Amino acid sequence: MRSNQFSFIIGLAGITLTALSCRQQLNEVIPQDRISKSLALTDAGATQTLYAGAYALFRSNVGTFFNLGEMRSDIWADGIFTESVDGTAQQLYTHNISALNVPYANWGGFYNLIYNINNVIDVLPKSPVDAVTSQRELAEMYGLRAYIYYTMLKTWGGVPVSTAPVVTINNAAETYKARSTPDSVMLQIKSDIEKSLQLFGSSNTFSAGNRVFWNRVASLALKGDVYLWSGTHLGGGNADFTTAKTALQEIMSLQGSTLKLQANYADVFDPTKKSNNPEIIFAVNYELGQATQGTFGNFLVNNIQASGLSFAKAATPTVSSVYPYVGGANRVGMSQATIDKLTANAADQRIPYSFKVMYAAAAPFATRGVMLTKFIGTTSGTTQVYNNDYPIFRYADILLLMAEAKTKLGEDPSSEINQIRTRAYGAAAPVFSNGSVSDNMNAILEEYLREYISEGKRWWALRRAGDTYVYAAIKPAYLSPSTVAKLLLPISQSMMNNDPLLNQTPGY
Repeated sequence: MRSNQFSFIIGLAGITLTALSCRQQLNEVIPQDRISKSLALTDAGATQTLYAGAYALFRSNVGTFFNLGEMRSDIWADGIFTESVDGTAQQLYTHNISALNVPYANWGGFYNLIYNINNVIDVLPKSPVDAVTSQRELAEMYGLRAYIYYTMLKTWGGVPVSTAPVVTINNAAETYKARSTPDSVMLQIKSDIEKSLQLFGSSNTFSAGNRVFWNRVASLALKGDVYLWSGTHLGGGNADFTTAKTALQEIMSLQGSTLKLQANYADVFDPTKKSNNPEIIFAVNYELGQATQGTFGNFLVNNIQASGLSFAKAATPTVSSVYPYVGGANRVGMSQATIDKLTANAADQRIPYSFKVMYAAAAPFATRGVMLTKFIGTTSGTTQVYNNDYPIFRYADILLLMAEAKTKLGEDPSSEINQIRTRAYGAAAPVFSNGSVSDNMNAILEEYLREYISEGKRWWALRRAGDTYVYAAIKPAYLSPSTVAKLLLPISQSMMNNDPLLNQTPGY
């Protein structure tokens, strides 16, 4: 039998020391990747190592968060690219999914993250960490756990719910756990959000510097998102839409110098402008020498090809002259129709900052693909450093979520939509006027398409809007009402073999 003196695996490799230095209590973080429970309960530094490790593990899952929210959408389907296709991305955007062709085994690895967060929640109140710090950090952990379970609910429907730490394991059967119903998972998500808000109290302040710690505003943003989903898909209706609107209104009431849309879209993501960035609510941190963003390597280009590609329908400027140190592959792209649609209005400042079209550097200058530039980072000497933070929630989310809440309540969302458009287009912004529910939702989804390229939001926005909007956006050969099961992902046969309490996702 294993005793309760087991070690916590905390995943501190390359942890964000810049972010951690914002918190004085983390100055004595123990530099190791395993700590015993007894040490975590008696040594404040060890407890803080466990807490910091939860953020490091959350960061290690960014690629999965991105894929689940981005690659099943219409943005990258049937794209043009210069190298061999990325098989995982292609499987997701073509919805080539079945019980025998499962994109993510083992629940995408999320339970390792939940396991560590459960341990932090268990240990913190019993540890020597001072009460004020402990309460705030517990509030953060409940918020993070709610976000993870919400992602899992949207991905698989019902999933096993585990909120207690593992203390002893006598045999394999003790690890078996059936899937909870979607309603039960949603109840747990909502409970964690309320617990997070309760523990944060009335403080809506952000930590000084980079906004890379979960906070009360993030919990309110998640609440708005979650209640829109449950109102749409779990029978909550107008009551849930009203709850979402109330949470989002509280955030919007904070709009001011510390929380607002950046006037310049590029400044939202600029790695040199992270500190106290007023649009960011919560982001995952990346820094030179600690951990850098590796999620988007397949959206770049290798340096050999870069010399023969151009960013204009001309011989120059070549890609290599503009980005001499960028390296990667080009295995995922946009279709010509998507490129044409997104670039048709030159006034939209979001598009040229999000990606650049690459052409052959010789006549007839055919389109060869796109390079994703939103997270291109900075240079250090002769090295490209992918040190952009990855936003989870920003103020633009609040405006579009509020627009959705108003639309679903039969109200006018034009104010929120027009704020997004005004930032994007400036004086040339097309003014939106209130229309039918479908008119309003389509306008909101159009802004999601343009605003959040590569931020893992588009698929979730389509799903949250409602199934008819999903089918309208996704190619019918890939997803249609006749393949409704594919809105959720299956689990693998090996998962069911390893846990006889598990059953397959309905429809597979």
